[in-house]
Amino acid sequence: MNRPRSSTGDEADRPNLNNLNANIRDEKTPRSTAPTNNDNTTTTVVASNSNKIPYGQYQIDIYFQALTAGKKPVTTTDPNKLEQQAREAMSPQGFNYVFGGAGEQATMHANRLAFRQWKVIPRMLRDTLPRNLSVKLFGKTYGTPDSPVLMAPIGVQSAYHPDAETGVAKACAALNVPFIYSTASSTPLEEIVAALEDTGGPSPPSPETEEPAPPAPADDPATAASASASAEGKDPGPARPPTSSASTLVPDPKPSRWFQLYWPVDDDITASLLSRARVAGCEVLVVTLDTFTMAWRPLDLDTGFLPFAVGEGNALGFSDSVFRQKFSDKFSTGENEAQVEDNIIAASRYWAWEVFSGHAHKWEDLATLRKLWGDRPIVLKGVLSVEDAVLAARSGVDGIIVSNHGGRQLDGAVSSLEMLPEIVDAVGDRLTVMFDSGIRTGVDVLKALALGAKAVLVGRPVIYGLGIAGTEGAKHVLASLLADVDQSMGLLGVQTVGELNRSMLRKISYSGDVKTSL
Repeated sequence: MNRPRSSTGDEADRPNLNNLNANIRDEKTPRSTAPTNNDNTTTTVVASNSNKIPYGQYQIDIYFQALTAGKKPVTTTDPNKLEQQAREAMSPQGFNYVFGGAGEQATMHANRLAFRQWKVIPRMLRDTLPRNLSVKLFGKTYGTPDSPVLMAPIGVQSAYHPDAETGVAKACAALNVPFIYSTASSTPLEEIVAALEDTGGPSPPSPETEEPAPPAPADDPATAASASASAEGKDPGPARPPTSSASTLVPDPKPSRWFQLYWPVDDDITASLLSRARVAGCEVLVVTLDTFTMAWRPLDLDTGFLPFAVGEGNALGFSDSVFRQKFSDKFSTGENEAQVEDNIIAASRYWAWEVFSGHAHKWEDLATLRKLWGDRPIVLKGVLSVEDAVLAARSGVDGIIVSNHGGRQLDGAVSSLEMLPEIVDAVGDRLTVMFDSGIRTGVDVLKALALGAKAVLVGRPVIYGLGIAGTEGAKHVLASLLADVDQSMGLLGVQTVGELNRSMLRKISYSGDVKTSL
């Protein structure tokens, strides 16, 4: 069986990804004029001087390393070949789990075909430098990411490579890409936060500018679990293999992280998870709506691969003090106090019942999440209908992610891109609308933004990079995508993300355009 390669391979054969950080601009806010969408007037463009990462430089770095030192990229830069490279490097079960979709994969194919039916219309003789890929999400409070790309929440990353979620989080931090932690992670949230803090950054924030972490409530479950584990000499979660590439990374000193929730049935457990996420500094809550039960996935069914059933992907629950206490109360007999570690199968079933019970929450239940999460943004992921988007706006949430879960849940569902323009037209003035499902290239990102998305989530390609070469592989794939976004934006004749709009697209359907890139 093929095994994932360690991320500590021959560094002499790889371009130095840290050049992205070394080449950060420090400009004096140059000003230029660029035509507006109707070309009749001009608008002033102010280039940022806030140390933004020049993502397009990575393309030059790859050429330079190859020409001067014979160094090759750690994974292919071809999005159509990346999947095959991952298939060859990963275990069959691990690859099938991330690659596979529901049913006959019709929704997966629809996602890619939708992108190919939208064509971009480039404009010429426009000033495209310096480019600014930054976007604002949820106002000034939550900052300005350096690009419109977010790392999608993907669980069970230990199935793909030992570096797992910690490796991907480090890759995201190095490129200033917000990382969305999944409820189904194989690494406890606090362990990832500690790993990022231990690694440090190129320029640690000064005491005057560093924002203090929010104090933990006296009865905070995360604090209680940690204190209890220390006092009793117990490990609150399953042991994790060490990540092997921390020394090669230079993450942002304050990387942005969000928290994705598979919404438990028990409100006490939900409260505990959200409290931990707040204490860990997660800025946004992403509530996945379309996965309250498992889908029909033939690639996993044929091999009997269900990692949650044997404890993999349950680290958040297994390390939660409230869940552990409820498990003990339910399964203890007489003087024998039940512990999660003593019966992983029973604990896995209990956790699965909480997060994949088959019982969907209702719109009125969102009030509970608002009470528990406070005034930080809440985003609903998995919205595909205009009617649900309108209900989301009425419910008081802050944003939605137009997504069909990458085709992993409902076979035969409409593509996410197909519904994006209608949803933006309906609620774009009331909600922050983001996009997920089917992103493979930089131009894909630009198409979704031009159709009205404020930010775009990427998933499978980064995990393929992780499976091939661990942390460095994930980082290379993400850096390549961002470089493609940067360069393609210039070739399109665009200087800022805000200039992207539907006039730059044409929807075309013809029989020859059926090739998909999955």
